[in-house]
Amino acid sequence: MSVIRKLFIFFFFFNINNFVQSNENIVFVDLDYIFENSNPGKSILSNLNKINDENIKNLQLKENKLKEQEDQIIKKQNIISVEQFDKEVNLLKDKIKIFRDEKDKMTNEFTNLKKSLISDFFKKINPIVEEYMVEKSVNIIIDKKIIFLGLKTSDATSDILSKINKNFN
Repeated sequence: MSVIRKLFIFFFFFNINNFVQSNENIVFVDLDYIFENSNPGKSILSNLNKINDENIKNLQLKENKLKEQEDQIIKKQNIISVEQFDKEVNLLKDKIKIFRDEKDKMTNEFTNLKKSLISDFFKKINPIVEEYMVEKSVNIIIDKKIIFLGLKTSDATSDILSKINKNFN
């Protein structure tokens, strides 16, 4: 092995020790808890739940109507001609396809709205979190979901939550 390579390896391992003994101030935060328990987060969740409940109610009404039509067609099966029966079944299939498309569209719109509102929420709280970082001399904030184990003193969730709630009464 060449001398340069040996020196490189020596300095590499020597410098790893410096990284490990770093005095960075790192805290973790439970973002889900902040979203669910902050005043703006609760408002967003409430609005999303209302929209979702309304969507479910509308879809259930339409689904019940389709089931009623299906039952009526089944009852008529022995009374009407085969051609008429097939015609009504095909019409029902078309209505079911329209219903499924409408349901998929509604689901996609709700998902996009949810993503947008959550993204806006985090954009609004970002300056508050940055202010907290400056006040407490924090270098890095990590989401609690990716932490395996940490000291409770490193959990800044309640501090940040209270700052958010103060700013968004």
